[in-house]
Amino acid sequence: MTVQQAAVGGEELEVWIDQDLCTGDGICAQYAPEVFELDIDGLAYVKGPGEELLQARGAATPVPLPLLTDVVDSARECPGECIHVRRLSDGVEVYGPDAE
Repeated sequence: MTVQQAAVGGEELEVWIDQDLCTGDGICAQYAPEVFELDIDGLAYVKGPGEELLQARGAATPVPLPLLTDVVDSARECPGECIHVRRLSDGVEVYGPDAE
């Protein structure tokens, strides 16, 4: 599935990070600093509205369409394979280690 295919029909996506697998490389924050940030613990987290870090286990944030390619590249390049992008409509992972 290409990034463009995921965006067809206005499919809403969300992203979350499995901190248990995060290696703290910061590649995600380099690709999409509007969505990801490293915390003082050295692990990456997604940002919610107002740029606050969402630190609850499994916390997800919507993927803004203009940043979709950057978020997908983050998931593909992440050495920890800990970034998960899923459809809001059915919860199916479309990018990340559990994508079909």
